[in-house]
Amino acid sequence: MSVSEKKKPARTNERGKRAPAEAAVRPADTSGAARAALERRAQSAAAPSTFPPIADYAFLSNCHTGALLAPDGSIDWLCVPRFDSPSVFGSLLDREGGLFRLAPYGINVPSARYYEPGTNVMITTWKLGDGWIQVRDALTMGPRTHEDGITPHTRPPADYDADHMLVRTVTCLEGEVHVELVCEPAFDYGRTPAEWALVDGSRHAADATGAGVTIRLATDLDLGIEANRVRAQRTLSKGEEAYVTLSWSEELACATSVDDATRRLDATVRYWRRWLGRARP
Repeated sequence: MSVSEKKKPARTNERGKRAPAEAAVRPADTSGAARAALERRAQSAAAPSTFPPIADYAFLSNCHTGALLAPDGSIDWLCVPRFDSPSVFGSLLDREGGLFRLAPYGINVPSARYYEPGTNVMITTWKLGDGWIQVRDALTMGPRTHEDGITPHTRPPADYDADHMLVRTVTCLEGEVHVELVCEPAFDYGRTPAEWALVDGSRHAADATGAGVTIRLATDLDLGIEANRVRAQRTLSKGEEAYVTLSWSEELACATSVDDATRRLDATVRYWRRWLGRARP
């Protein structure tokens, strides 16, 4: 599987605004050729959209819900806990709809993006001067240990089921890279801004609540709350790693370390490869 790597207009770290298109003037000549020519001129004069083309998004799933990951490292669409639940991140449709970005600070265009072969785990690499990082993203799957109380189903239970969390890790492969995390949920299709609170006063976990939903962000980065969003920054050197987990699981369980996050991603890789293996003739 692969993801399109087409260039797009650089989007800012802050949420941009869609520029209004110029209104077309009704032509005096109503012939088809004249109308087509006028439409082409109007389109070329219109400001380009700040939204990525839909084909540029990577799709992540845990068989219960799905997320859309933009080329710039932002989760622009996610509904929890199910596909038919209201969105938590919705900037796919509206820049006020919420996003969750993990990427180099101030850089919007990655070097490469691809799925780990035979999986739904996404790899994004960023090469910046002498710095080089790799980000892994997945809605993780793990061994089934108990009855799923988040999204119960009537079909026979399988060996693996959803963790009900989004796991992201970043690894510095060369040099140094300044990494930024921005998480700004907007619940119920953007109608309800998040209210954030640190968990037990820790800078490494925070709960966002809105529209009757609570999600937990856990990371080894130092979090700061800025109104309706949280942010964190760190400069990673070669060999250093960091992780971020967003959870809506029972008791809001999260990955607790880089090793735990990596273990969950690796388990997800195994799940998808086994699933794909069963689908082959």
